[in-house]
Amino acid sequence: MNTIEPSSPGVSARMKRQPSRDTTPEVAIRKLLHAAGFRYRLNERVPGMPRRTIDIAFTRAKVAVLIDGCFWHGCPLHATQPKANAQWWRDKLDRNMERDTETTQHLTAAGWTVLRFWEHESTEGVARQIAAAVTARSANAS
Repeated sequence: MNTIEPSSPGVSARMKRQPSRDTTPEVAIRKLLHAAGFRYRLNERVPGMPRRTIDIAFTRAKVAVLIDGCFWHGCPLHATQPKANAQWWRDKLDRNMERDTETTQHLTAAGWTVLRFWEHESTEGVARQIAAAVTARSANAS
């Protein structure tokens, strides 16, 4: 891993202020799910993977929902490549995507259904997909 620092103290400060939980898309999706009668856990730790969490977890149904930010997780439609300190950013963003893949594989191997969505996706559509997956997994578990 490259040990080069962020471009400036200002960039570093902005990065630290970026919310990692309770983002606008997450809250909107949670409200829709809650209104539809679904109950879930927030920021649940990934079993066996310290420091990694599931944004919205349906533990009984074993459905993990992760809402990925376009910049931080490499959205094919909206990701941008910073020009200042480009290699440091490339290494950081590549590692984020590697961690996403590792987490998905780990949860899948443990019997979870993993649903990943981009922050720009329709909250109503995402909530419908989550509801369908949780309902299907719950029905199969009965």
